[in-house]
Amino acid sequence: MNQIAAPSLAGLTGLTVVSFESRLAVPMADLISRQGGAPVSAPALREIPCTGHAEAIGFAKVLLDGRIDMVVWLSGVGARALLAAVEGTVSRAEFLAALSRIPSIVLGPKPQAVLRELGIPITLAVPEPNTWREILTAIDSAAIPLLGRRVAVQEYGRSNPELVAGLEARGAGVVRVPVYQWALPEDCGPLRQAIKAIAGRQVDVVVFTTAVQADHLLQVAAADGLDEPLRAGLSETVVVSIGPTCSKALREHGLIVDLEPEHPKMGHLVQIAARHANALRRIKRARTVQAVGGGPAEAGGRRQEAGSPDLLRESAFLKACRLEPTPYTPIWIMRQAGRYLQEYREIRGKLSFLELCHRPDLAAEVTVTAAERLGVDAAIIFGDILLVVEPMGVGLEFTKGDGPVIHHPVRCGADLKRLRPVDMQESLSFLFEAVRLARAALPPNIPLIGFAGAPFTLASYLIEGRGSRQYQQIKTLMYRDPAAWHALMERLSDIVSDYLNGQIAAGVQVVQLFDSWVGCLSPDDYREFVLPHTKRAIAKLRPGVPVIHFGTDTTSLLPLIREAGGNVIGLDWRVDLGEAWAGLGYEVGVQGNLDPVALFAEPDKIRRQADRILERAAKRPGHIFNLGHGILPQTPVDHLRVLIDHVHEATAR
Repeated sequence: MNQIAAPSLAGLTGLTVVSFESRLAVPMADLISRQGGAPVSAPALREIPCTGHAEAIGFAKVLLDGRIDMVVWLSGVGARALLAAVEGTVSRAEFLAALSRIPSIVLGPKPQAVLRELGIPITLAVPEPNTWREILTAIDSAAIPLLGRRVAVQEYGRSNPELVAGLEARGAGVVRVPVYQWALPEDCGPLRQAIKAIAGRQVDVVVFTTAVQADHLLQVAAADGLDEPLRAGLSETVVVSIGPTCSKALREHGLIVDLEPEHPKMGHLVQIAARHANALRRIKRARTVQAVGGGPAEAGGRRQEAGSPDLLRESAFLKACRLEPTPYTPIWIMRQAGRYLQEYREIRGKLSFLELCHRPDLAAEVTVTAAERLGVDAAIIFGDILLVVEPMGVGLEFTKGDGPVIHHPVRCGADLKRLRPVDMQESLSFLFEAVRLARAALPPNIPLIGFAGAPFTLASYLIEGRGSRQYQQIKTLMYRDPAAWHALMERLSDIVSDYLNGQIAAGVQVVQLFDSWVGCLSPDDYREFVLPHTKRAIAKLRPGVPVIHFGTDTTSLLPLIREAGGNVIGLDWRVDLGEAWAGLGYEVGVQGNLDPVALFAEPDKIRRQADRILERAAKRPGHIFNLGHGILPQTPVDHLRVLIDHVHEATAR
């Protein structure tokens, strides 16, 4: 029902994907093809045996003499190569028997499979993500003594100095056992062609499975005089790395890693690319277009033709904001880019919350991906209401389990003097950039919502310092020092309006004001301590941009909230939507108001709950369907899709 001209989300469909895999080039190409991508194989290395196998043969002899106490196995190919290297020099049976008598520490599933095949007992299997750090951590956790012991490390391609240093720091004597080396391919033609294609912006995604691939890619590019063009092309290409070691090497080369799977396997690598690459590619290309002066007129990768209808203005969501008839009831979901989505968890798992907010490309990506994955009628920029207080010097931190914490709260009038002024363009530039990127990457008929915390809710966090049940500190300052309270609220009112106007200038079509804590107030207190400041903030917003004004637990405050301003009033699930709308008057729209917990019910029950709300809205122009608060992290995604599809289908006019 939603008439979204959204790009296809069918995996890698329409994308050209370069893989630098050599030995597993064919399986990698098959994985990419299964996701709809066009694979390009550009092998970046080859494995060559070490000359003469002197180190492997020397290891075998000291092993048979009983002078090796432990072996660390780093690769399955290396384990087989080691056995082949010593064949004919020592007895295979004696060699395997000697290995079976000492502990074997095994990194990852491939060497485990080889050792099981050879009958060598595995003392310790190192868990993912299979890096040198996990080896040392696993040894420490298992309390395996290293002091005075000789530990052989089966190396592949290159030595791992961090692992060697870590073992030596624990008292081990390390014997390095290299069995093969990495070199450039005999035929570098495909690699050179891939470099030219990346530099020419003909590639959408590149996937790296080893650090050496990055070394060789840049080595060949430099030799051909294409180092800078390659780097410029990669800045517009989605870069996917198989794991932490590979990612570290890419970053050391000055390359940005966009995606890294939780499990360092090729299948997971391609799957995470399939879930994110379409949106990320559009965002990275949009960033370049803006840098050279293309501006935000590019929408969804396409520039509207002159004289074509204004797709944004005619979208169901913006028509509802203007109280105009719509072809169906539009719907979006508060916190729709959140932890209930696998795509969000994959990005968030590598970064702290604040780090993600400060990465415009990734903030834009989770914004766009959520909207397109769900099929909603509007996107909302990813961020947090407290980003705007971060530059005030209050010590904002997002702690696991406790949420946002203000380490330097405001408790009296004197504390106002230490609040730093907020330079919007300097301090919040990352958010405005995320808006520009998201707007450029979204389909041209999907509005983008900006948002801010209302002055009262921001003041509440600044004063309480964290979430509160009693709101004692807030009300104490209000009642005991009203002058300080109003001074703080005036300051926050200006900050909120400047912040929202900055988002509007960057490209949002609608703004929502979140007053999440205002329900703790009586109507008299709201009228005296909040209404003038919220009204002032809304009045200073750019004319013509719809404003959604949302609060929770606000049944007794709704007339005052309407007086404060807003084209659409957000309703939580505690009120009857029909009665509340009638009380507000039909000159404003309403948004809401399904209980977020209703999404844990069976699909038929979800549909019935939605129908009750739709019946109360009575198909009046101006209803935007939403939850009565943010979606919960444990919500089943398929249940949310049931709701979205049902609202669209049940309200088709």
